[in-house]
Amino acid sequence: MVMRRLQRRPHLLSTAAWALTSILFLGYWLPQAFSAIDAIDPSASWTKAAAGLRYLPFMWLVAIAVATPERRRLTFGGLALITAAWTLDALVQALAGTSPWFWSLEHLKLAVSGHALCPADEAALADRLSGALCPCNLKFGQVLASLSPFLLLPMARRFGSAGWLLAAAALGCVLLLAGSRASWITFVLVLAYSGVRQFGWKRLLLLALVAALGSAALTAGVPQLRERVARTAQVWNEDGQGVDEALSGRARIWKAAVCMIEEHPVNGVGARGFRDAYPACVADEGPAVWGNQPALHAHQIVLEILAETGVLGLLLWLAAARTAGWLLSGMLLAGLLGTALTQGLIAYTAAMAPAAQRGRVVGVVQGGVFIGLLLAVDRLLDMTRTAVNVFSDSCGAVVIAKSEGETLKV
Repeated sequence: MVMRRLQRRPHLLSTAAWALTSILFLGYWLPQAFSAIDAIDPSASWTKAAAGLRYLPFMWLVAIAVATPERRRLTFGGLALITAAWTLDALVQALAGTSPWFWSLEHLKLAVSGHALCPADEAALADRLSGALCPCNLKFGQVLASLSPFLLLPMARRFGSAGWLLAAAALGCVLLLAGSRASWITFVLVLAYSGVRQFGWKRLLLLALVAALGSAALTAGVPQLRERVARTAQVWNEDGQGVDEALSGRARIWKAAVCMIEEHPVNGVGARGFRDAYPACVADEGPAVWGNQPALHAHQIVLEILAETGVLGLLLWLAAARTAGWLLSGMLLAGLLGTALTQGLIAYTAAMAPAAQRGRVVGVVQGGVFIGLLLAVDRLLDMTRTAVNVFSDSCGAVVIAKSEGETLKV
């Protein structure tokens, strides 16, 4: 890429694309580098920062892949095919108990090295669909939910409403069985965005009711899914233990993240230092919901940035996001950033609240956030309503004046 620029040949990336990818990369990488200076485990942090350099050329390759309409069509079409193949593969796993995709990779790895991708004893512990990914690292739900727009939107364009419904049903069944609550929320947002464009609000609400009934039937028939839903329902218990169970122990993790932020406010405990700092922050507490192993990260993006890279790291992330907003349309970016910060506020409140009051306090904070969102747009909506009323009153006055034979001299 540098040689093409020096030789004044056609550029693979525009100047804006170079700037955007570089700014986003620096917003991700510089916090890691600064946090390694006095990290709890400097060697691990510097290794993480050095390994992170590989993402810059990857970002350039991604930008090149979507730089022109032809490349975007090819890239997005490929993602749609991968998403469809993974969805069908997961449906086969739901029926047969084995993912053909992962089975093929597993036996290829055994033939080459003699070692399995995932040991049999660990694979047996998987309580949800793992799909094409490894059952030792159950991230399939989050990945597929993130890829779902690349299948839903092309199916809607190619086959209309029937294609959208077919893709949504297949993806929905797989994501429910994948068992990740984060993927459920992500997929609901994707369905809301694409469904409104395809059907409108009224028909989408009717489809949502049908989907809810189908989800309830699937939950009743699958024990693992039923257990997951029952655990989530414990969030309504007023005792702190029920909330912690519903959050899979995240309240303790968030409290540990707050502890790290208080002790290392400037540049954090270092990239990948969360697991090393965690035991000292929970030394006085009993066993966690998941066992005696330390938590590996904060399970919340804002708390994770603050805990591992400090206030300096968060400021660099925000600066990169704001600068990227100047180069792109900032509405979506602002929405994602606002969502992350709101989640951070709720997580911080859950970590600091007394155990017995945690459920009630989190509910109050969520209500306050909702009211704040309403107040943020209430003034604009009120002015819009006033403008409509004034205009309609003026039209009515003109009609009546005309019927009375009045004229206006200007």
